[in-house]
Amino acid sequence: MEFFPRIICDLLSKIYCLIQTNKFCTKRELYYQNVSWYGKQSIIDNLVDDIACLFKVPRRELHVLATSKGCIAGDLKFKDAEGNYVDCSATISGVLVPSDVQGIECLCTEAKFVLLIEKDATFQKLLDDGFTRNFYPSILITGKGFPDINTRELLHKLWTDMEIPILALMDADPFGIEILLIFKYGSLSLAYDVHNLATPSIQWLGIHPTDIERLKIPDDALQPLSKLDLSKIADMMQRPYMTHNPEWKNQVETIHRMKKKAEIQSLSMISPSFLTEVYLPSKIRLGGWI
Repeated sequence: MEFFPRIICDLLSKIYCLIQTNKFCTKRELYYQNVSWYGKQSIIDNLVDDIACLFKVPRRELHVLATSKGCIAGDLKFKDAEGNYVDCSATISGVLVPSDVQGIECLCTEAKFVLLIEKDATFQKLLDDGFTRNFYPSILITGKGFPDINTRELLHKLWTDMEIPILALMDADPFGIEILLIFKYGSLSLAYDVHNLATPSIQWLGIHPTDIERLKIPDDALQPLSKLDLSKIADMMQRPYMTHNPEWKNQVETIHRMKKKAEIQSLSMISPSFLTEVYLPSKIRLGGWI
């Protein structure tokens, strides 16, 4: 603990230099400037967020960026913060979400909707199966599990700047629902910057827990809820926004009643092409979201 004041002062001096010279760097780059002193990446991550919270400013105003892990594909073109033009339709595996989302300019799309996907494996499957061609124009985006800040910022930007409807495809399990709630309402740890990170307009396309019984997903494809799952459900049910969203609350109650959960991949037990040829087309065309 005795080193913390020195580390904080060192970080503040580096942030000051970045602001004065109008340069940006990632948290990872800050960490590698003095690995032996900082000890762990998480120390830098937490302290940068604490400094942003202390000064009540978005982290970008400190000129410190998070490393991206999310990907995007489909009918979207833009100019990134370095002046490069990016065409997200010219990819077979997705374009990495830029580290400096707020620096993006000249967004151009005719997409009718954005499909937010929990997992990278499903994102890649949809690209391989030609989803963006079959549902042209559209945009696919994934945070590859628990969402990084940049993916959340980009989704928010697409909503505010382009006013595109956003549909979400998540696992029918407590942690898939938790990821969706973070995209929609924000997270407690970054509550000070929720107006740049949350996208309240997101609609939940699936998989809904009620789909498990409705589609008769085979029991072999389901998993029992763990103690951690049950704890997560109890926590979610206590959140104020659940009271104001009865349809979502009903889905959480359904998974608690069934004591079972299903991943997106479980739909392949019905048919290998069921997700792309039946489930998503019918949901999108018939408005099967909540």
